[in-house]
Amino acid sequence: MSDHAHDREAIAALDALRGALAAHGISLPSLDLHLPSYAGRYGTPPLITLGNCSAATAQRIASALAKR
Repeated sequence: MSDHAHDREAIAALDALRGALAAHGISLPSLDLHLPSYAGRYGTPPLITLGNCSAATAQRIASALAKR
């Protein structure tokens, strides 16, 4: 972990998103912290990179989000 002020918040959000996706059988291999976010010193958490996915994965994400 770096000394970025919002590391814990960004990592918690990343872990929560990974877990929520996994609960629906979805894995995004590129899901990670956006490393260029660490280049500047901003007062916000680092961005999270969702990455690319196949059309099938995109459809599974859309279906999972549509469920209530």
